[in-house]
Amino acid sequence: MKKINKKILLITSFLTSAALYSADNEIYIEQSGATANIDVEQLGISNLIGGLGSSAGSLTPLDLDGTGMTLDINMIGATNKFFGDIYADSFTGLYNFTGSTNLFTIQVDPSNTYGADSSNHNVAVTGAGNTFTLNQGTSAMAATLDLDWIIQGSNNTITSNINIDGATQYIDIDGSDNTLTYTGTGVTASAGGYFYLDQTGGSRTFNIQQLSTQDNDWLKILSTGSSGTICVIQNDQGTSLSC
Repeated sequence: MKKINKKILLITSFLTSAALYSADNEIYIEQSGATANIDVEQLGISNLIGGLGSSAGSLTPLDLDGTGMTLDINMIGATNKFFGDIYADSFTGLYNFTGSTNLFTIQVDPSNTYGADSSNHNVAVTGAGNTFTLNQGTSAMAATLDLDWIIQGSNNTITSNINIDGATQYIDIDGSDNTLTYTGTGVTASAGGYFYLDQTGGSRTFNIQQLSTQDNDWLKILSTGSSGTICVIQNDQGTSLSC
């Protein structure tokens, strides 16, 4: 791909027969270069934005390499899938999902190619039965990450694994039977992590672990609702604990 320094819209749709594949529309994007601005919108059911092995028509990737990039994803409908690998510093990700049983799995710089510093992710979800996973960084490479989730609906599953170094994560959940799993780790003594959860709804399940080494972590939870399980672990180079 050519390097690009202006706003672009990349949509390559592969329309496939329902008799052959489960996906209706598929998007394949591979981008290298700094300051790319990518906007993608899919409407309907059983659509796919490729990456992480994909499936249906055997896509791969969504693969973005560079610094200062912005990715804006808008998926409206049910049983849609968004997968991807992002290798970037100063990356901005805007993800909007409206509908049920959607699947979102993304990893940012797991091999420490660029460092994954100074990223800003905003995930907005309206619907039920969705599964979302966002993993960022290697050893304390998610420095000053700003990660925000707004979840409206029931039976959603949110998983986040971050190597924190001054990272902030804010989660707003409104709905019942939602499951949240967060693990924050770090190896430097320069900056800890901040986690804030504001949740309303019953039968929730939360497993939250802040495991920075020789550092200070901050955590705040506001929860309203009946029944459910909440597990919180903060471990600063101490004995391993579990709920």
